Amino acid sequence: MGLLSGVLGNASEIEPGKAQADFAQLLIQGERVEKAYQLIRDSFVFTDKRLILTDVQGMTGSKTEYHSIPYRAITHFSIETSGTFDLDAELKIFITGGTHIAKRFNKKLSIYELQTVLATYVLR
Repeated sequence: MGLLSGVLGNASEIEPGKAQADFAQLLIQGERVEKAYQLIRDSFVFTDKRLILTDVQGMTGSKTEYHSIPYRAITHFSIETSGTFDLDAELKIFITGGTHIAKRFNKKLSIYELQTVLATYVLR
């Protein structure tokens, strides 16, 4: 991940194999990572069963909160592509109860690939 990209709040992609190993303690048997992204210290991982969000807390980063959101809890989602002067794309995920999550992506990443992963699992 580029430092400037991270400072600007844009997520960078993590190799699924690396994320599979890094999140092995959280995954159930047979669960596989489809896509993973990192935003400075925090990350979000799309598996074939759920979305996992990590929130690294404190100055030292020794405390981490993990959120697990099953795809069935996602009511809808939207993507916003980057434009000529807008250098980032955005993903919004709306969860049962009215909560939503918004993440920005570097123009180099394909927001369409992520949309396909979400559509594959949310629209089942």
